[in-house]
Amino acid sequence: MTYGPTSTGALPFENVFVNPAAYDNFLKTGRWPDKTMLLLEVRRSESRVSINKDGRVQTQTIVGLEAHVKDDARGGWAFYNFPEGATEGRPFPKTADCFTCHEQNGASDTTFVQFYPTLIEAAKQKGTYRDTEH
Repeated sequence: MTYGPTSTGALPFENVFVNPAAYDNFLKTGRWPDKTMLLLEVRRSESRVSINKDGRVQTQTIVGLEAHVKDDARGGWAFYNFPEGATEGRPFPKTADCFTCHEQNGASDTTFVQFYPTLIEAAKQKGTYRDTEH
């Protein structure tokens, strides 16, 4: 999944990480528990690397880092950007497109579980899956 155009013209690799306890809770309940943090790591990609003659591989160069954090005491989900070298994330304003996009297109709890096969099945089994294909 890629959110938008890249400055290099090469599609980046986007890796999503979540803490194991939140992942396990989602598989059991179909819901993300309070204090869940989904971390999006965006890496540069290259082609024709070593034996890979067709397709792309991710490189060691991280070009972006963002977090999607669930904090019920602060009104639910929020998004944070981590500029290069930052030790703390900067919150996106509530008017940022990410809030609207996740609300409209997130298949479960404003998250894009529809792109992760193990999460789709858990959400469907627990009744928390919302079909976002129109």
